[in-house]
Order: sequence, then structure tokens, then C-alpha cells
Amino acid sequence: MTNRPKAIGTRGETAVTRYAREHGFPLADRRPLKGTLDEGDVLLTVGLIAEVKSGKSAQNASLGQIRKWLAETERERVNAGADHAILVVQRRGHGAERVGEWECWQAFGFYDRANAGGGRPLTICTTLDDGLTLLRMDEWGDPL
Repeated sequence: MTNRPKAIGTRGETAVTRYAREHGFPLADRRPLKGTLDEGDVLLTVGLIAEVKSGKSAQNASLGQIRKWLAETERERVNAGADHAILVVQRRGHGAERVGEWECWQAFGFYDRANAGGGRPLTICTTLDDGLTLLRMDEWGDPL
């Protein structure tokens, strides 16, 4: 008997990994589960991880749920010793074949120029495609 939620998660993580490899992160790789000290679902490159949420719970997530997942993503970033992390959330009506259109949430505060005025880091949401481009513009992954 298969574990349906685990299978859904695996499909989502695999789709994100493949997309990242094809879009400037050739070393992207799924990470093994580590129990309470989880280090994210995908290592995009050294110092950069992704947490992936897919399936109906992701497609129907409220902003409150997204905030909880962002906090989880931050804990996993710390566990991994990574400099930055993104949260990738499947959009309703967008299967694995359209993973580039899934939501990509990330704290914008790691860009010094955005935080020059102090205050709390900004959280932005883009598509995964645009999020990976922004990361590459900031010298993560392969150059544009």
C-alpha cells in the first residue's frame, strides 16, 4: 500500500527539481527526510534550499497557511545551514507540467538593497520561473 500524501509530495518535489535543473540550477537535487531536523525538500545549489508544497492542501492554502509554511521553511533553512530558502506552492489547476507557474515565496530581506532602510524583511511571491530568475540575477545558480 502506498502513502498517498508522500507520493503527492514526491511528485511535486521531483517536478521542482527537474524544472530548476533546466532553468539555471543544474545541481538541484531532492533531499532525504531528516525527521524533526528537516533541511528542506530540494537543494537548489550550495546555500539555497526549497520547501515544496503540492496537492490539494497547497492548491487551497490560505494566506495563514502560507505564513506557517514560510516559518517552517525558515526553520529548515537554519537546519540546513543555508543562506536562503524559497517556498514553492502548487497553484490550483497547475499540474507538474506547469510547475514554472507555481508560486514561489521568499524573504526579500536577503537583498541588502531592499533592507537598506531597516525594518522587517519583505516577503514576495512570484512564479517559480520568475523566482529562479531573480535568484540568478543575484548570482545564485548559473549566470543569466
